[in-house]
Amino acid sequence: MKCPPPIANEPERLRALADYGLDGSQPLDSLDPIVKIAARMCNMPAAAVNMIGDDRVFFAASEGIGEVDMRRDVSFCAHAITQGETMVVPDATMDERFHDNPLVTGDAHLRFYAGATLRSPAGLALGALCVIDTVPHAGFSEEQRRSLEELAQIVSEKLELRRLEVARQSGQPQFEAIAAHSPTPIVCFDDRQRITAWNDAACLLFGYSAAEAVGRPLDLLFPEGHSERYRATVARMVAAEAPVSGAEQLVCRRKNATQFPAELAASRWRDKGRVLFGVIFQDLTERRRQERELDRLASFDILTGLANRGRFHHAVEEALAAGRAAAVLMIDLDGFKDINDTLGHVVGDGILREVGRRLAAAAGPGASVARIGGDEFAILQRDPSEPEAVRRAADRMLAAIARPMDIDGQEVRVGASCGIAVGRAQPPAVQNLVADADLALFQAKQRGCGCVVVFVPGLRTEAAARRLYGAELHRAVERLELRLHYQPQIRLGDGTLAGAEALIRWQHPERGLLPPAAFLPALEGGPLAATVGRWVLDEACRQAAIWRRSCGPGFRMGVNLCEAQFRAGDLAAVVAETLERHGLPPEALELEITENIVLDHDDAVLEPLLRLRALGVGIAFDDFGTGYASLSLLKRYPLSRIKIDRSFVTGTSDSPKDASVVRAILDLARSFGLGAIAEGIETEAQYRALRQMGCEEGQGYLFSKPLPPALFDVQGSPSALPLHH
Repeated sequence: MKCPPPIANEPERLRALADYGLDGSQPLDSLDPIVKIAARMCNMPAAAVNMIGDDRVFFAASEGIGEVDMRRDVSFCAHAITQGETMVVPDATMDERFHDNPLVTGDAHLRFYAGATLRSPAGLALGALCVIDTVPHAGFSEEQRRSLEELAQIVSEKLELRRLEVARQSGQPQFEAIAAHSPTPIVCFDDRQRITAWNDAACLLFGYSAAEAVGRPLDLLFPEGHSERYRATVARMVAAEAPVSGAEQLVCRRKNATQFPAELAASRWRDKGRVLFGVIFQDLTERRRQERELDRLASFDILTGLANRGRFHHAVEEALAAGRAAAVLMIDLDGFKDINDTLGHVVGDGILREVGRRLAAAAGPGASVARIGGDEFAILQRDPSEPEAVRRAADRMLAAIARPMDIDGQEVRVGASCGIAVGRAQPPAVQNLVADADLALFQAKQRGCGCVVVFVPGLRTEAAARRLYGAELHRAVERLELRLHYQPQIRLGDGTLAGAEALIRWQHPERGLLPPAAFLPALEGGPLAATVGRWVLDEACRQAAIWRRSCGPGFRMGVNLCEAQFRAGDLAAVVAETLERHGLPPEALELEITENIVLDHDDAVLEPLLRLRALGVGIAFDDFGTGYASLSLLKRYPLSRIKIDRSFVTGTSDSPKDASVVRAILDLARSFGLGAIAEGIETEAQYRALRQMGCEEGQGYLFSKPLPPALFDVQGSPSALPLHH
């Protein structure tokens, strides 16, 4: 772990920090809204204003941060204040300064950090406004960086008011000395209401030089129409025997006679027998601009200018509270992460802005359009005439998104999926309506790119089941409840055993043996997918090594891959290591992929598959013929075999159309030099038809259902195998 570099003017910096009267024992309420906005604006779970002391750091404000190590030598912010610009750490585990930092390796699990320096009026670094996350972020855009720096400037201004307040309440003559160098307008006067001191910031605010102002009556600063209120305020200040608390709002007047609203905070003290008064002025025009800006940051997405999640939920709440019907459409871009990774974040941001513009135009008058995170957008339609009209609107929006975009000189195409929920209820149903649209969107993404799904109550039941299974799957992995069953793959020409496909099962302690359809969606959509996928690969290879010793070197094991395995690391290296560990040659393994994995993660999938095929591992394309992109994938991907989907196999013996499709697939496989295997063979008629067409291999219940290892006979033949044909 590298300690923060030393700061040359450290003693001066610490003295300046002491002027703010902060020690971490009590946070500043005025900074709470800013850290909340910083977290929301940057889409991070946590943010803080972190002040850097001598050997420790402390929060002046924080959001989403619990107990953490506050030593200065482990603080990321202590590094940030030594930088000339905002410090961004995309992944702390990959940064030599922080990879072994206790905040990274300990309970905090800090992975991402971005911090903008907070400075005193003299330019001394006091601390940093930072946003953090427990997951890495490859892209922190320039716009996010600028917004964080703008918020840091607002924090610095509020800290300066804190510094002046500390000096004001102290009643010490140093107030005038501090005021002279403050960027905040400060005016001092005596008990005769004559101006005695006038700093440079007051010159800028009122337009008078110090020579013009000092010695003049204080009412120089107030318009005549407000004199009564001004005099009453000054009278209270003069009569007070202690520092005046609170603030007054008055109208002030500049030298050029223009007026502006201002807030005054006053104090009094004695200096060499004289009673003196000091007033801190703050132009409320600027504060109100800042408040409007903070409201904008809190309510609108910075990148697209659309409403953000909070504002969108408020709009839905208002519509439902009025007793109006409302339709919520959730739209998610298809494959946006890959576009962002391959073309860069500048192009990615440009796509999001263009999608926002197109949705706003296509949604029509009266609709509210929001970007609610990442590449997800939401639309509220008030008083929809009928569900079908909402469906047509969704189709119109997806068509608008699908049109080619010119982004930074590049033509880009992007698709999207949509979930719809329609309802009429009181405000408590807001979350339900948005959640229902989310569930419909999830179903649309499951069905494939470009789909629109309207919510039905059954989707909520399915979601509850997924959540239940998600929680139970953790236990299943820990307690070794997952099992592999194996379905034989048969050479149709002579009925001999060619290999097996490994199929996962769950031996549930209460519901018995569960098939993949009962839990696989929850598994593949959760955090355990890569872990379980690696276990399946290892266990299947272990079993294959045992069986090859019994039945000979021709035995081949088929293993299904999931999307998460392509994202979890170097898949080719994992496979090679597994084969070596179990003493298997590469040709003994065949990995099966589906079209959805390929289409959603094209570049991320292609490279490791090329390496695996070069190694000698077989690559099978599962469920062939059911997807629109299958033919193009044959040209692009390093396949060794295609698996004919059971939906075609079922009609092979009695449906001329299905039989024609199967013949076409087999001809296609032969022309590409690929093997072919038919799935779901259940009757002898199907078996005979496939064999006559020249299909090499098959699997299905006619031969055997998937079996546990103890019942799988690799030396004999499955009892149902029609060897007599």
